[in-house]
Amino acid sequence: MPALPQISVRRPVAALLCGLLMLLHPLAASAQGLIRDSEIEYALNQLLTPLAGAAGMGGGQMRVLVVNDSSMNAFVGDNQTIVMHSGLLLRLKTAQEVQAVLSHELAHIANGHLSRRIANLRSTNNIAKMALILSAAAAIGGADGRAVSGLAIGSTSTAQRLFLAHTRAEESSADQAGARYMAGAGIDPGAMLDVLELFRGQAALGPARQDPYVLTHPLSQDRIRALTGFAAAYGDKARPNPQADYWFARAQGKLGAFTQAPSYTLRKVAKGDNSDIAVMRRAIAYHRKPDPKAALREADRLVQMRHEDAFAHELRGQILLESRNFAPAVNAYARAVNLRPGDALILAGYGRSLLALDTADGNRKALAALEKARARDPYDPRMLRDLAVAYARAGNNGMASLSTAERYAVMGQLRDAAIHASRAAGLLPNGSPGWRRAQDILRAAKQAQ
Repeated sequence: MPALPQISVRRPVAALLCGLLMLLHPLAASAQGLIRDSEIEYALNQLLTPLAGAAGMGGGQMRVLVVNDSSMNAFVGDNQTIVMHSGLLLRLKTAQEVQAVLSHELAHIANGHLSRRIANLRSTNNIAKMALILSAAAAIGGADGRAVSGLAIGSTSTAQRLFLAHTRAEESSADQAGARYMAGAGIDPGAMLDVLELFRGQAALGPARQDPYVLTHPLSQDRIRALTGFAAAYGDKARPNPQADYWFARAQGKLGAFTQAPSYTLRKVAKGDNSDIAVMRRAIAYHRKPDPKAALREADRLVQMRHEDAFAHELRGQILLESRNFAPAVNAYARAVNLRPGDALILAGYGRSLLALDTADGNRKALAALEKARARDPYDPRMLRDLAVAYARAGNNGMASLSTAERYAVMGQLRDAAIHASRAAGLLPNGSPGWRRAQDILRAAKQAQ
């Protein structure tokens, strides 16, 4: 996991910038970010896939992203993306509770609730205000070219809550469909009730004190009674799933180790616990203290325990890189890339470690790795920053300016993006792919004004 949250999508430049960035608001730069970590996203997708399959939605096309926000909430980003707040993921106690949240949000997608909101958005005359709730649309967009494919992540405005809010009828239908998905995947739907118990007591609180989930997913006694009946009807279909339990513990353990105080993590992990998840959590906690020697000792243990696990090598590479042990970091990331060659975030880390070497060969390999990362995940600001450095070291100032422009565009800073895009357009050959991308940014910036 990177030290700072990152924002990313998988969409061609022209389609995204012309269709969405014109709506970006300057507040996007200060909005809460997405926590991009390959291991956490993989783990959550392991929990999502059987539910998506039961819903007939194609698990391989769906994904779960995590917002760096301590409040408890979850919502649909687009027809392929579910977004969870880190605060909710850390509060849930079992894999089944996470899957209850995911199945409920999947039902909102399947029942067309998001599509109706998008239709309402298109009919509004006050696009300037709607830009506030779409300011982070680029972060959670899909890959199929929808005109509008994301909702805000980090704004707590009344407009956003109203836009995301479901009716009680929608909640009831999502409960019923979600319970069927869980039963179809062999998961106890009773976990839905356990999740609602987290929020039940908040109904008596004022809106300012309620978690966003209560505001956007209204509770009612009728809804809870109905869900109790669904759970009773489908509960006998549940079966144990140790793999789901494992990936939940791994995702929650890594997220907590990176976002909670290191001393808290070290207290929570029992000294006699030598499981791979416990070792991982200790490695992260020591790294954040910082105690590089202890962190590397635990990271080495983790790699020995899971030597074919790309995420273990990636974590060791991050600890080495951020401890300024550049050459060993390159080797660790290279091993991770070999194990997961198509993972954009791991490729970006590999490129970052190669740049840190600052050698001719390292810079050349870094540029190749970062270009591959960009091809798979083109709106990761940290990767784009590193890519600009790699292009500059290669003497390609036009592409360096273009990467910088794209980084500012993704962050919603279109004025700065236009400055660098104009510079790129003047340096790149007319009509070249890079020149056309620069023109896309300039048009989006002009439209946004």
